[in-house]
Amino acid sequence: MINILMIEDDAQYASLLSDFLQRYNIKVTNYEDPYLGLSAGVQKYDLLILDLTLPGMDGLEVCKEVVKKYDIPIIISSARSDLSDKVTGLQLGADDYLPKPYDPQEMYARIVSLLRRYKKIHEEESRYSLTLDEAKEQILFNREELDLTPAEYVVLKLLIQHRGNTVSKEQILYDSDVFQFGSDGSLAVIINRLRNKLSTEINIKTVRGVGYKLLS
Repeated sequence: MINILMIEDDAQYASLLSDFLQRYNIKVTNYEDPYLGLSAGVQKYDLLILDLTLPGMDGLEVCKEVVKKYDIPIIISSARSDLSDKVTGLQLGADDYLPKPYDPQEMYARIVSLLRRYKKIHEEESRYSLTLDEAKEQILFNREELDLTPAEYVVLKLLIQHRGNTVSKEQILYDSDVFQFGSDGSLAVIINRLRNKLSTEINIKTVRGVGYKLLS
């Protein structure tokens, strides 16, 4: 069974989706309060469906918090039509954005597609022997813990979470909360130190004028 965490303050909307997905052996657990959702053991679930307009905490803040602490695919589902919300959500680390109202069949298709891709990414991580253990705040290379400074850890963690995709310098500085870099030059120094600690099989590519991409 697929277990999905949903943070949605419209209980009727959540119930309708839950009833539909149940026929596909997908269980949806919804929390109307984002704080309760965040304390529900996010890591126990296979995927998060997240509304943006929530009581007490904006959904984009919830997204940022989840991405920072957990390795779980996120689909943002919102009636907010502002393009900037969609762009910000994806930049923060959400994997998909489905505007409301939507057909439950489309949500089901996106869930299946995302979980398929997510599984493939994790298989590739295992294949290339660079794995992230967020619970222990460790990154393993060939099953051995890498000796990393705090700044190196958060930068490499972000690159692993976005493996194969370009991560902008601004996103690294923003998402990792490592403002002590001070400049792109300082970030470049950390990237070079990471390259020295990894073998040639693990490539951190510089995307000129944009940022960095973790390749295997």
